[in-house]
Amino acid sequence: MRIPDWTNESNPIPQDLLDSILARRKGTLINLDKALLWSEPVARGWNQYVGAVRSQLSTSWKQRELGICTVALLTGAAYEYHHHAPDFLKAGGTQAELDALNALVAKNACDTHHDAALGEVEQTVIQYAAQMTKLVTVDDALFARMATHFNTQELLELTTAIATYNMVARILVALQISPEQ
Repeated sequence: MRIPDWTNESNPIPQDLLDSILARRKGTLINLDKALLWSEPVARGWNQYVGAVRSQLSTSWKQRELGICTVALLTGAAYEYHHHAPDFLKAGGTQAELDALNALVAKNACDTHHDAALGEVEQTVIQYAAQMTKLVTVDDALFARMATHFNTQELLELTTAIATYNMVARILVALQISPEQ
């Protein structure tokens, strides 16, 4: 990591914030937390906002994690992929789907090619996340395809999750935050 791990001795933060992060993380700080805690306002806002994106949205957990994994691979955020690929599998995704996603990214073909291991919805989510990540804008035809699979709330929530994890990836990559050992 390009910055030192946070410690309470190096940068004291309020106990309520630390307790809140530890509760969300089930008792253990991860390397990302050890970076974010250098700024109390960032850590506090992050914990609330990203916590909501991770656990309070009604949109399909599998599709959210697929979008996040797509972002992670496209941005080179190994830390993000390390944490979210297992969640994709827990949410009902398959290793074959992850392998297909990895192959599409390796071929730089997320938004132009299809893979038989991926269903229509999954291919559409990958294309959507790829356009959001690589181009920022999403073409009308792709958005229309998304709208055939997701209602308005789901579209907003999936878009928000993908956008949020683009932000996360940029922090992880810029600060060279590595996965926990």
